[in-house]
Amino acid sequence: MTIKPLDDRVLVEPIEEEETKTASGLYIPDTAKEKPRMGKVLAVGTDEDLREKVKAGDMIYFAKYGGEEIELNGKTLKIIPRSDILAIIEN
Repeated sequence: MTIKPLDDRVLVEPIEEEETKTASGLYIPDTAKEKPRMGKVLAVGTDEDLREKVKAGDMIYFAKYGGEEIELNGKTLKIIPRSDILAIIEN
């Protein structure tokens, strides 16, 4: 199955933080972790202005509670509206 976002939305694969242990050695359970706020853009909607600024493969920083989570092929993805995209991460 393929998902193509419409209008001013992007399909993002959130990137989980790798660190599950604090500096003092305590393990952080999954239920206590914050939701990911960075992700890799998989697809961009049909909005021409958005397509000029954001492309598939870009890394973005998005609003903490932004977008809608969906499940696709065992992965959790997010469909995020343009207003929830805070920044593009450049190397």
